[in-house]
Amino acid sequence: MSFPGYGAPPAGYPAAFPGGFPGSQQDPLYGYFSAVAGQDGHVSAEELQACLTQANFSGGYKPFNLETCRLMIGMLDRDMSGSMGFNEFKELWTVINAWKQHFMAMDRDRSGTVDPQEMNQALSSMGYRLSPQAMNCIIKRYSCQGKITFDDYVACCVRLRSLTELFRQRDQAQQGVATFQYDDFIGCTMSI
Repeated sequence: MSFPGYGAPPAGYPAAFPGGFPGSQQDPLYGYFSAVAGQDGHVSAEELQACLTQANFSGGYKPFNLETCRLMIGMLDRDMSGSMGFNEFKELWTVINAWKQHFMAMDRDRSGTVDPQEMNQALSSMGYRLSPQAMNCIIKRYSCQGKITFDDYVACCVRLRSLTELFRQRDQAQQGVATFQYDDFIGCTMSI
């Protein structure tokens, strides 16, 4: 069974569950979420890592970076629980599939990585207008020998999205200027 708009669950996960699931029985992703989340009904960073690795998001079935998984949970963790409920998981599944499609479109040579020029094009196509200095910092931070893997691409996208949302919340007049108190800045940036 494939999940329309979501991709297929990784091997080893049940395609369908008998019976209903309260509140979400209409959504085929809920059965997959339940298998990933386990008894507590929430997905931790470790469970997300196992899920994304088994779904082969990073390619070659190599483990997705645990820190990237923490970043993704932090991006959507509105209740600050440190884990994801079903709605957060569903939103992440949609976002990560979109990022995967975008990454694959930018990876023109099908190497499984993007180079600095492709990364610049990817970020520009997402609406980010970054200076060459900022782009250089991103490349240095997220590339290994000038190549950026999907895992690192996701980490970069999460940070850019989270920092942009954080800045927009503080930039009330939408003038490109925000004021932060030091503790507020540290608290906000450490949660990303």
